[in-house]
Amino acid sequence: MDKVIIKKIAQQLNLGMILSPPEQLHGGLMHKMYSLVTEKGKYAIKLLNPYIMKRETAMANFQAAEQLEKLVEQYPIPILPAITFNGQKMQEIDGQFFYLYEWYEGASLKNEVITITHCREIGKTLAKIHQINRKKVPFKRNEIQIDWDTYIAKMAFQDESLYELLKQNRSLLYESQEIGNQAIKKIPPILSICHNDMDSKNVLWYGFDYRIIDLETLSYSSPFIELYEVALCWSGYEICKIDYHLFRAVIQSYHEAGGQLPIDWSIIYDSNYGRLEWLEFNIKRALGIDCSIEEKEIGLSEVRETVAHIVYYHEVRESLLNCLEEFNN
Repeated sequence: MDKVIIKKIAQQLNLGMILSPPEQLHGGLMHKMYSLVTEKGKYAIKLLNPYIMKRETAMANFQAAEQLEKLVEQYPIPILPAITFNGQKMQEIDGQFFYLYEWYEGASLKNEVITITHCREIGKTLAKIHQINRKKVPFKRNEIQIDWDTYIAKMAFQDESLYELLKQNRSLLYESQEIGNQAIKKIPPILSICHNDMDSKNVLWYGFDYRIIDLETLSYSSPFIELYEVALCWSGYEICKIDYHLFRAVIQSYHEAGGQLPIDWSIIYDSNYGRLEWLEFNIKRALGIDCSIEEKEIGLSEVRETVAHIVYYHEVRESLLNCLEEFNN
């Protein structure tokens, strides 16, 4: 089915004759990616998840991100933007929404090969993005009110090991949710253009040349929260093993490039509860709610990984805050 759509994409956008069968690219957890080689060049196609596109706010969010992407394109920022056709980046064929990109011959980095040099580059570029159209406006985010007990009860009929895992960490989930809801109200009133998912999988490297991808997540948000999340992800948080040299490198480079640092890091620590929303999203997938069979398997795996991240984050609170306090001295 996907390859039928891709053939129609090539025809509709006048990409020329397809020279080899499209190949699925792996790594994305929400949408499908394919490489496409035609007589006019090589491209990457992102087929947007139809279940995501059914959400009431989806189209408005994508459209807002497109406008920010066009703004960032005006600056010397190493991004890989979607190609525009007839004034639009997002395209649609037979109800399938998609983006098309020029091919970039790079690859995302595994945690074990990330160096201080990579982290300094990421910190510097993040600071540049955050300085585009910065605003002094209150940061607002809706509180999250996730009914963990209901999900735990449903999981008992789906997967016994996940049921036990969630039940064992029930108190931590509710505690993190409550503390996060309180902390989010205290975030300093500054908004910047934020990528919102700039971890290592969303930066492609070719030597030390690189491009930031997945720009459809762009929005105005807190630069302090994003800096902190990026520093975590690039320093080993994804494998529950933070390297504090890498962690410091992201933040130090960001600051040296003109990025502003928060005064109270404990508020930033407590407000970093996006993993709870990601956990809920994957619990729904594991339960088969609004997803395909393929996504259900991804959900089962992601629930385990995300719970491990939440537990680890709680365990390293003191170490993280001690490291961050160094930037206030």
